[in-house]
Amino acid sequence: MTATTAHAPTAPPAAQQAADPAHGKAYRAAARRRTGAAGVLMAPFLILLTLVFLIPVGTAVWLSFFSDDQPGLGFGAERTVFVGLRSYGAVLTDPTFLSGLGTVALYCVIYIPLMVIGSLALALLLDSGVVRLRSWAQLGLFLPHAVPGIIAALIWLYLYTPGISPVIEVLGKADITVDFLGLHTTLPSIVNIALWSNLGYNMVVFYAALQAVPREVLEASVVDGAGPVRTALQVKAPLVRSSIVMVAMFTLIWALQLFTEPMLLHQSSQMINTRFSPSMYIYDAAFSRNNYSLAAAASVILLIITIAVSYGVTRWTNRVAPAEENAR
Repeated sequence: MTATTAHAPTAPPAAQQAADPAHGKAYRAAARRRTGAAGVLMAPFLILLTLVFLIPVGTAVWLSFFSDDQPGLGFGAERTVFVGLRSYGAVLTDPTFLSGLGTVALYCVIYIPLMVIGSLALALLLDSGVVRLRSWAQLGLFLPHAVPGIIAALIWLYLYTPGISPVIEVLGKADITVDFLGLHTTLPSIVNIALWSNLGYNMVVFYAALQAVPREVLEASVVDGAGPVRTALQVKAPLVRSSIVMVAMFTLIWALQLFTEPMLLHQSSQMINTRFSPSMYIYDAAFSRNNYSLAAAASVILLIITIAVSYGVTRWTNRVAPAEENAR
């Protein structure tokens, strides 16, 4: 004969606290300790976020609503006046700013797929074991990222300049004439510099994600008859989807802030002006035209565009992933 013991239902924390004041005090003390520990751990991040993001953004928004005007036909003393959204209207109706947005959009269309696909392909090759001396290959691919962006742009400016570039000299001996800073080649040349600088870094990110793929899953795919290419594309790549989304997002954010490469190349190319990209427009407004209100307004607009595009990409990936999972 089997006896069954009925267990009384566990009282909720509130009921336990009311029935046992000592237990309630201990529960509240534990909750305060957890909250305090979370606050201590989050404090450095919150302080850094406030200092390097919230305060600069707030300052930019504040500056965008004011401008320095000189009353009396320009002969009066300069004073700061509230102009409201006038600076935003000036930026959004400026053809050079809109042209810079179009240039950056085209840059993103070319650069982001090449960066994500190229770095993922290199990581898959390293993970497959096809490449020998894997550690040296990783080091060689990552080294360009260790070169500062300004130095990288100067190196490639040397390689792009006719008369001193060994690359152009070799191509000339083969009767191939290439103007790397011409009308149709300037943007691809900038993309090439960015790829050279950042491809190795993103490859390391993907390679680290591939190391976390369960080996039994790969062994099962081999047992099922999948070859190396099929395993890479249909097994490994889907399992590192989160890393792909992260790399694409960070690449998009940095691409929208395109500045270093065209800023250093514009003195050697007539195709690159001082307002080639939104970031260059902001720099020109602040330090060439001394119009800080216009520069602040353009900065806020670029920030809003970046946040909106990032949010849209995130929502889209969150919808696509479940749909593909259900389709399987």
